[in-house]
Amino acid sequence: MKAHLSIDVLTLFPAMIEGYLGSSMLGKGIDKGLLEIRVHNIRDWAEGKHKETDDRPFGGGAGMLMKPEPLFAAIESLKTDHTTVVFMTPDGDALKTSLVKEIVDKERHLILVSGHYEGIDQRVRDTLIDREISIGDYVLTNGTLPAAVLVDALARYIPGVLGDENSLTQDAFDSNLLGFPQYTRPAEFRGMKVPDVLLSGDHGSIAEWRELQQVEKTRERRPDLLLQS
Repeated sequence: MKAHLSIDVLTLFPAMIEGYLGSSMLGKGIDKGLLEIRVHNIRDWAEGKHKETDDRPFGGGAGMLMKPEPLFAAIESLKTDHTTVVFMTPDGDALKTSLVKEIVDKERHLILVSGHYEGIDQRVRDTLIDREISIGDYVLTNGTLPAAVLVDALARYIPGVLGDENSLTQDAFDSNLLGFPQYTRPAEFRGMKVPDVLLSGDHGSIAEWRELQQVEKTRERRPDLLLQS
């Protein structure tokens, strides 16, 4: 079986993502051949005795910057005619459900570049990067965790990866609404009761109740999402 999506992750910290990829839904998707993921250490493409991947930025400033040579060598060695190269960076496009679906529908092979230090040389971004993606308005130590977040989000929309495909239709943000409250057995716990409507067996009433809860929660916590509906 040919994988629906093939992903190469370039990072200085392979161990940060390798264990995660072998667990839960992602691990099962990989085992089924629905998703193919390879993790590479950028240092493998660095030259010299010390395999240096960073240097001081021209013009001064704090911190170090990832050098262009190892990144050019790594990306060029992995790239094919069907590759989209993605750089995980706080100033990229916001990762949203619509973007996730677009990538799953259109892409066949991704190279995810995980930066470190103060980022990567601009020449890499100008020449080799096709798309820049951010998982939020904050800065992390490096881009490996954001790469893992993107992989997880993509895997959910690859047919066959999720055990229950219907769960996708109930995901928060899928319709610009936050999730509705969920309950399981027992029906009463420490005096706290499950709403009667959920015990009624009336699926129409349950659907209406859930939608109302979604709208109210979204209005309270993320009113900006309602403006996008």
